[in-house]
Amino acid sequence: MPKEKLSDAEFAILSLLGEGNRYGYEIEALIEARGMREWTPIGFSSIYFLLDKLSKRGLARPSRAKRGAKAAKVFSITPQGRKALVATTVRLLGEPNRIFPEVLLGMANWAGLDGACGLEALGRRSAALSVELARLREKRESQRPLPDFVECLFDYTITQIEADLAWTQRTIHRLGTNVDKIDFKKKLATLYSAPAGSFAIVDVPVMQFVKIDGSGDPNRDPAYARAIEWIYSTSYAMKFAAKAKLGKDYVVPPLEGLWWADNPDDFVARRKHLWRWTMMIMVPDFVESALYEAAVEKSRAKLGEPPDTLRLEPLDEGRCLQTLHVGSYDNEGPTLARLHSEIMPAKGVTFAGPHHEIYLCDARKTPPEKLKTILRQPVRDAG
Repeated sequence: MPKEKLSDAEFAILSLLGEGNRYGYEIEALIEARGMREWTPIGFSSIYFLLDKLSKRGLARPSRAKRGAKAAKVFSITPQGRKALVATTVRLLGEPNRIFPEVLLGMANWAGLDGACGLEALGRRSAALSVELARLREKRESQRPLPDFVECLFDYTITQIEADLAWTQRTIHRLGTNVDKIDFKKKLATLYSAPAGSFAIVDVPVMQFVKIDGSGDPNRDPAYARAIEWIYSTSYAMKFAAKAKLGKDYVVPPLEGLWWADNPDDFVARRKHLWRWTMMIMVPDFVESALYEAAVEKSRAKLGEPPDTLRLEPLDEGRCLQTLHVGSYDNEGPTLARLHSEIMPAKGVTFAGPHHEIYLCDARKTPPEKLKTILRQPVRDAG
């Protein structure tokens, strides 16, 4: 053993010289091919610096050799270097070393954080670990077949990341059980409630929705049922991902629909085969496109290819008139006719977007006469 211990980077370089004489650029190529920077700190510009240090300590020896059209410096291990290499290898294999990741320092200060903030940070850690895990697995696969010892090196690093990812996800679940679940019907009560028998004016902010477009009678067209299945599947996948990765839980908001026809009378008269529609569910602002795309992929595994119009998109309605309708959907006609012919003219407003319905009840479980639906109409000044 040398008087001064070898650093990890010095030992890695010496181990390559232990396999045979190497040029500096050969060492760089081997470091890259074996993924050595995944498990030891070797800078891209430090190889010749490390070779010089090993040479000055008598562990390596440089010499000139003909390489192509000109001479280049080749390095070999010395007998003293071979002894140091063997001794260090035996020591490193036999001595377990404790790892003190910085995340534990962060966990020690958990009590000083807002819970949601901490869970969001852990969510970012989970996402980053997932990306790194996929990268290493792909890198290992692209280089196979590998020597057994190199397979073991990749296996160690990948196993560590898998364990870190599993711990992170368990921690998010454990610490997230006390996170308050956001109920947007309560938080945005003015948007998800309305008087029955009269129309209230509401200012609706820009909100994002998962949406699917279609046309035709919703009771007969199978595309409508498929759209509803996809919207719910994607919405719940986003909800669960937000809780696991962001530490934010929420009640999936109610189903909503935009409805229109080329001739507005066709809608009021319930000529459903002439209707067009966009079915949708509101998505909180903290659910960004990456979570949406992951939710779509998860739903694709169960439902096959999604409808072409599936998307995450904002909706800006602004000023609206809305009322609460109690009863069957097919009984909405008189209320809408009154809105169009009486209420809107009296207020001096006209249409500023399609008819909007918010379904506060599950039609599969609620008798038609007890269904509650918010009927909303975006409006603007008629002048």
